[in-house]
Amino acid sequence: MALHPYDLFDVRSLLTEEERAVQDTVARFTDERVLPIIGDAFDQGRFPKELVGEIAELGLLGSSLPEQYGCAGLNAVSYGLICQELERGDSGIRSFVSVQSSLCMYPIYAYGTEEQRMRWLPDMAAGKVIGCFGLTEPHGGSDPANMKTVAKRDGDDWVINGSKMWITNGNLADIAIVWAQTEDGIQGFVIEKGMKGFAAQEIKHKMSLRASVTSSLFFDNVRVPEANRLPNVKGLKGPLGCLTQARYGITWGPIGAAIACLDEALNYTKERMLFGRPVAATQSAQIKMAEMARRITMAQLLVVQLGRLKDAGNMQPTQVSLAKWNNCRMAIDIARECRDLLGGAGITTEHSAIRHALNLESVITYEGTETVHQLVVGRELTGINAF
Repeated sequence: MALHPYDLFDVRSLLTEEERAVQDTVARFTDERVLPIIGDAFDQGRFPKELVGEIAELGLLGSSLPEQYGCAGLNAVSYGLICQELERGDSGIRSFVSVQSSLCMYPIYAYGTEEQRMRWLPDMAAGKVIGCFGLTEPHGGSDPANMKTVAKRDGDDWVINGSKMWITNGNLADIAIVWAQTEDGIQGFVIEKGMKGFAAQEIKHKMSLRASVTSSLFFDNVRVPEANRLPNVKGLKGPLGCLTQARYGITWGPIGAAIACLDEALNYTKERMLFGRPVAATQSAQIKMAEMARRITMAQLLVVQLGRLKDAGNMQPTQVSLAKWNNCRMAIDIARECRDLLGGAGITTEHSAIRHALNLESVITYEGTETVHQLVVGRELTGINAF
């Protein structure tokens, strides 16, 4: 029996019936709704907001959170498969879902009060309230502890000053989960659109994640009520805990991008004739695509085990770092190689390889650069912090 070209080790057989159903549902959505429009959206630098309602109806926002908040209550492997299939369409679509789910809904659930959960999570699951996550600052990058945004107590309120940069969903967002220095350490606040002194400015001229909204956030004496402070965490472990959740999804997402590129390269090289035979009949093309399949297979096995560890409550941040490092590097290498196999055709957005390659330049950087994750693994091995 012939093996599936994008699943040579039959990783799908390791999934439960429910997990396979989730994957198939999101795959159909990607095929039918995302792929027909995403090339044009990327060209236009436009996030396809018209898809948000459908994404919400499928239960993809906050999918791992409990049903009592209007969420699907799926396991971690299912969430990973959602990310994989969405990023097979485009990293910008997966980024939207990752930010809403892991960086905005998760901290409200994990660090907020029951009142805050009931106030925001059902509407966020329904796509009626969009969130963004404000941690990164213009000067900070990989050093979030070097935070300049401050929140000072003033009676029953907090007054926040500072700025954030490279914020996905910023100009779409109805609320921002913002992390600020206080006299009692770093704390999280829910800042609402329309609060006086709060502004978002979209970042233009991007060559990556063009079908995604990226913004700068500015806080000029923004007065935030105590009811909007997330009370159940202090210090960097709050935002870093959110990043671990989001990075987990990112370990799966790039597999989808790599599969999309390999699929395109396989079809193209079988059809294009050079020197009297298909490009796919050449040794060089077969070796390149075999190498892609090998790396995709390794990445698939890695994330399924990571997901099982997460569902068992045993996942460690170092394991997430190893998987993000491996799988982002795998995907960006494959996207670039597939662009090469397509020749001149590969530089246009009528094909997906260049779009995925450009997007992955952001994915390999955000939520922990490759170097940061290498150093996390190095610290685990040696016991020495080299940051």
